[in-house]
Amino acid sequence: MRFDIVTIFPEMVESGLAAGVVGRARQSGLLDIVVHNLRDFTTDRHRVVDDVPFGGGPGMVLKPEPLFAAAEAIAERRGPADAVLLMSPAGKPFTQADAKRLSYLEHLVVLCGRYEGIDERVREHVATEEISIGDYVLSGGEMPALVVVDAVSRLVPGVVGDAQSVEADSFTRGLLDHPHYTRPAEFRGHRVPDVLVSGHHGEIRKWRQREAVRRTAQRRPELLAGAGLDADEHAFVRELRDSVPACAQAKASAGEGCSPARIKGSE
Repeated sequence: MRFDIVTIFPEMVESGLAAGVVGRARQSGLLDIVVHNLRDFTTDRHRVVDDVPFGGGPGMVLKPEPLFAAAEAIAERRGPADAVLLMSPAGKPFTQADAKRLSYLEHLVVLCGRYEGIDERVREHVATEEISIGDYVLSGGEMPALVVVDAVSRLVPGVVGDAQSVEADSFTRGLLDHPHYTRPAEFRGHRVPDVLVSGHHGEIRKWRQREAVRRTAQRRPELLAGAGLDADEHAFVRELRDSVPACAQAKASAGEGCSPARIKGSE
């Protein structure tokens, strides 16, 4: 899979791509990622990429000329892109479903915004979609670009060595991931759940499935509607919900609170 990332801080992006599964996939040839310095597509002596906004106001705006030139040069040298992504706080919130959709494409161009904003003509005539990684403002689009590249890349076959690990990731089914434990089995008086050291793989799978539902119900209940729960999981959700008023009733006389986190937690 090919990625072309356009930025005024190529060293920032390159450092984020050097390690981990993306770095190894680049070295093995599974990912072909080229980082472009936007200033290389300017035509003036000072390589200026920004200017003051029409109508006045604070900050600077990325100029259209170098971004248009970058997209055209990439298409000529590396082939037409299947999608041109503009990293923007005004974009559509990025989800696992977007990562999966983009992983089926062969060539993505990613544009990193900076300063006060980007000339609207780039949004209208170069970018095919705008993507946001959250409802907050960063200094630029470099870190969002790295997030998108990482999330998409790990879905490309072979990038993550253990395919089962990808399938079990949070949000793959629309649920959060189940809790994880490793050695030692007891640490400072805290033991891992007995089922995980029982050797009964069927019971372990069932426990993990229920704990993923439990954690999602506790932390992100809005995800349950689109998670495609089976009959047993729906029954478990009802059981979790029914346990809250029962707990409250049992503890009311003692003056104790009933914490949903404790009811729905993994312990």
